[in-house]
Amino acid sequence: MNEDRFNMDIRKFLKVVGVTSQREIETAVRAALASGAVKEDAVLKPRVTLSLPEIGLEHVVDGEIGLS
Repeated sequence: MNEDRFNMDIRKFLKVVGVTSQREIETAVRAALASGAVKEDAVLKPRVTLSLPEIGLEHVVDGEIGLS
């Protein structure tokens, strides 16, 4: 295995995940605030599931995002 390529590809993937996820969260939260679906003092509980079916990996990360 080429460790350098492996490491770089993981970093590129995670960067794309981070940037696109942040954009999606921001858009959805703004829409939810505008529609009244959530209040400005809400605490959101995001969950991300990373799966790599080829190697049987299923990894869940839970978090918390406060709006105030």
